[in-house]
Amino acid sequence: MKAVDINSPEFQQEFVKTEKFAHKVLKQFNWKFNPDEEVVERVLKGLTNNRLLYGKRFCPCFIVEEKDGKYASVDNRICPCPQAIEKEIPQDGICHCGIFCSPDYEGSHAKEHENIEIEGLSVGELERILEKEQILGEELEILLKARDAGLVKFYLIDIREPFEYQMMRIKGTDELLPISRVQYDLDKWMKYKDDRIIIYCHVGSRSGYLQRALQQQLGFNKVGNLTYGIADYFGEVERG
Repeated sequence: MKAVDINSPEFQQEFVKTEKFAHKVLKQFNWKFNPDEEVVERVLKGLTNNRLLYGKRFCPCFIVEEKDGKYASVDNRICPCPQAIEKEIPQDGICHCGIFCSPDYEGSHAKEHENIEIEGLSVGELERILEKEQILGEELEILLKARDAGLVKFYLIDIREPFEYQMMRIKGTDELLPISRVQYDLDKWMKYKDDRIIIYCHVGSRSGYLQRALQQQLGFNKVGNLTYGIADYFGEVERG
């Protein structure tokens, strides 16, 4: 698989085309961009990445597979995907990957920042959170604080692509192991088989897919998924 350099002229030229494409989608469906500009930028770059790699703007939140010499997205997720048009935006106000939303959502949406403390939580209560297969953003914040305090032990693994990791990652991430390279990085994955790990992607779709694969195909039984991904994480992040 060829790597895409987001600083290359090729990527920058394609990114401009993707931006124009996205604005046409907004006009066509009377949608708006997510008020969170960082989410919009990450998804636009993901769409650009997939256009260059696979020839189509597959949603960056879903796995792309090769079948009979052709690339296809799991659940037919090509932007703008039918799920967003027919269900997600009409019902939820926002599409799965978070780039497009309804005018009402744009007008009313505001992030809620929670002040989370670990005081008052016993080690047993922290361990019960850590043992969950689906972990919320605020729960991960608690666990990272508890880990810093030496109360729990786990590894946090980003399974997105390198350009996504460079743009923004959760502070405390231990390793980047892109889902697109699992078959090449099996040795790296297997060293975590007996450890408690939490994996994350943009909105939880790719990491949920990988969680099931690790459990069913490789026998991992201590892997948690950040349910809604980094898009729903309001703790400390790092860039660059």
